[in-house]
Amino acid sequence: MSAIDMPRRLPLWQRLFFAVPLFGWMAYDVTYRGSENLWYALIAFVSMWGCAFMVFGLPGLYIPALAMVPVMFLVLLLISRG
Repeated sequence: MSAIDMPRRLPLWQRLFFAVPLFGWMAYDVTYRGSENLWYALIAFVSMWGCAFMVFGLPGLYIPALAMVPVMFLVLLLISRG
């Protein structure tokens, strides 16, 4: 055991995802910091969806929901695989 423990280097996909300016910073906070940041990220997501609805009308409401369909299929697939 050494006197100084070197920090673990993150995999490439995590470094790339955390480098995205807005979503990556929130994801890093939720992953590696306090759990209260999850609520802030959720509120920010809902607020952005509401702003999209106010700016673009009904397409701003429907298009993000349609974009989440492949994500939910992936979640269901991962749940079914155990």
